[in-house]
Amino acid sequence: MKQTIWNEVIKMTGIICALKIEVDGLKSAMDSSEKKTIAGLDFISGKINGKDVVLLECGIGKVNAAIGTQIMIDYYKPDVIINSGIAGSLSKDLKIGDIVISKDCVEHDMNGTATGDPRGEIWYTDERRIDIPADKATYEKLYECCKTIDDINVVVGRVATGDIFIADVDKRKFIADEFGALCCEMEGGAVGHVCYRNKVPYAVLRSISDDMNHNEFLDFEKFKVLAAEHSIKVMKEFLK
Repeated sequence: MKQTIWNEVIKMTGIICALKIEVDGLKSAMDSSEKKTIAGLDFISGKINGKDVVLLECGIGKVNAAIGTQIMIDYYKPDVIINSGIAGSLSKDLKIGDIVISKDCVEHDMNGTATGDPRGEIWYTDERRIDIPADKATYEKLYECCKTIDDINVVVGRVATGDIFIADVDKRKFIADEFGALCCEMEGGAVGHVCYRNKVPYAVLRSISDDMNHNEFLDFEKFKVLAAEHSIKVMKEFLK
């Protein structure tokens, strides 16, 4: 994968979010937006802080995220893609509102262990690997932007993705122990998977919406607004 050099001009930044609340917060900061619908997905292009941006609400889950990412790459040709949103904590040290930035992603629901393969190993046509590396310059820049939010913990590490809302604490601990991941969600690994195969730099930004103590769906619904606000604030700073 090519690496982003942030002293070069980034002509187009793609931002993919799963939920409407996340996209709306960024769309409100966009000038002269234009919407194009492809495969039932609304791609919104315009400028934020003078930067060319294309936004997508992809919907929940890996397939939705993968479809949207590939279309975005083919049609808009972004120089970098950020998957921004919310996630569940896999660490007792990460609380609601804290932020995880991906150093890499894994797909924790990939399971070929019955054939003797490691859990999480992805079978590409020309290689096999577990980790999906994020763009170093991009995740370092996101980390700098997080300094604009007071009283939160920000860490760079592994994001675990799967088509499962993980509420059970023991299952969260298993994913943390098995993969060394800091948070779990349902889109980041799929975005990274598609970007990796297309050689497009990417990173994942996740604000914690449910921690190891508040991990039921009702807790997620209660705290997702706060978590989304943190993600949106970081992305606005990033686009300066």
